[in-house]
Amino acid sequence: MQRDEAVVPLAEIERRILTLRGQKVMLDRDLADLYGVSTKRLNEQVRRNPGRFPPDFMFQLSAEEASSLRSQFATSKPGSGGRRYLPYAFTEHGAIMLANVLNTSRAAEVSVYVVRAFVRLRQMAGMNAVMAEKLAELERRVTGHDEAIHSLVQTIRQLMAPSAKPRRSIGFRVEEGRPVYGRRRPSGRSRA
Repeated sequence: MQRDEAVVPLAEIERRILTLRGQKVMLDRDLADLYGVSTKRLNEQVRRNPGRFPPDFMFQLSAEEASSLRSQFATSKPGSGGRRYLPYAFTEHGAIMLANVLNTSRAAEVSVYVVRAFVRLRQMAGMNAVMAEKLAELERRVTGHDEAIHSLVQTIRQLMAPSAKPRRSIGFRVEEGRPVYGRRRPSGRSRA
């Protein structure tokens, strides 16, 4: 197989990763498509190797979950050419184990890209958590600043308002008559 055929863009893999039961998973049909095998063969290998797929690697969807996915993806109804069995969902570790069980060169090559897609989504989720925390901190700061600004404006308004009673002037006041400065002396006096 040529290398160009096996390479799958990360964006395409990321679109196929779903969140079910609080875990990031890929459905069996999507992994079968990526790994280049039929869904029937993929599920066959899962049934032949039950010890390699513990519950934290893989789980089967409930009828309600499958129905919800069917309505989201507009797939055919069961009994009219559609799936007859409930689909399996594989976590990141389950997808790697599945590539090992399938033992095809395409599965081995594509599994690297699948893992990279899971890692990238995990990093993005981590960045979102950090951003949410910083946003909450900023909101707390702004709230505190709003209260401080409101208090400052109220104080300024109080200072600007004219006072009802006249204020005494600041400083020392002399209650005497004005001193005589700069008067000329009478010219009749002689200097001796």
